[in-house]
Amino acid sequence: MLGIFDSGVGGLTVAKEIKKLVPRQRIIYFGDTARVPWGNKSQETIQKYSEEIVRFLVSKGAKKIVIACNTASALTREYLQERYPSMIFYDVIDPCVKKIHIEKISRALIIGTRATIKSKAYEYPLLELLPRIKMYSQACPLFVPFIEEGLQEDRLLREITKKYLSRFVKKDIECVILGCTHYPLMKNIIKTVFNGKVKIINAAQEVALQVKDGCHDKHLDGDDIFYFSDWSEHNESFVKNIIGNKPNIKIHRLGS
Repeated sequence: MLGIFDSGVGGLTVAKEIKKLVPRQRIIYFGDTARVPWGNKSQETIQKYSEEIVRFLVSKGAKKIVIACNTASALTREYLQERYPSMIFYDVIDPCVKKIHIEKISRALIIGTRATIKSKAYEYPLLELLPRIKMYSQACPLFVPFIEEGLQEDRLLREITKKYLSRFVKKDIECVILGCTHYPLMKNIIKTVFNGKVKIINAAQEVALQVKDGCHDKHLDGDDIFYFSDWSEHNESFVKNIIGNKPNIKIHRLGS
C-alpha cells in the first residue's frame, strides 16, 4: 500500500496523478487539515507533524510513502528516512530537479511557501547539477489559503499572483517550478502572468512518474482511503472536486 501525506488537501493533486498512471495502486492519504498551513511553521514543528503522520500511515499498512508537500519534503525527508530506514520515501522535490537537469533549463523561477523558499531545497541540488543555471525564487504565502477556500479562480487571487510574479516577466524565465502541491490548481493563472510563454513544472506529475517506475507490486487492488485530521462540508466539496464523487473518507484526529 502507498501512503501519501500533506499538510492539507494540496497533496490530493499528487494522489490524482498517481491514480492516473497506476490506477490499481491502493493508496492511503492523510491530510492534516486541522493544522494547515505548514509553510509558516518551524522546521522542528513540521518534523514533529510529519513523524506523527508517518507513524499513523505505517500502522495502517503503508509500505512506501510519498511526502506530497514541498515544505515537508524540504525539511523532513532525511529526518524521516533516519527514523524509518527500511521505508521507501518519495518526495516532490527530487523528481522536479531531475526533470530540469534532463531538459537543461537555464533560467527557472521557483514559487512556494516561505519555508520551502527559505530552505533553498531546489537551488542547492540544481546548482550542483547545472552550475550555470540562473534561478529566481518567490514565496507566495497567500496562495494556499485562497486555494483551500476554493477561491483559485477568484479575481483577487489573480491580482495577488500578478503582485508576486510580474517582476519576473522580463527575466526570460523558461520554467516555473510549482513548489507547492496546491499550486497546480491555479497553474493557468500563473501561466497568464507570463503570457503563456513558460513551461510549468508540476511536482504532482513528476512524482507520479517516479512512483510508477518503482511500482512492482503484483496485488494492487483495494479501496483507497482518505484520512483527514479535521473535516467540514467545505473540505468535502473540495476533495470531491479533485478526487471524484465517492472517495472513501475517514477522520482521524492525531493525538486523540
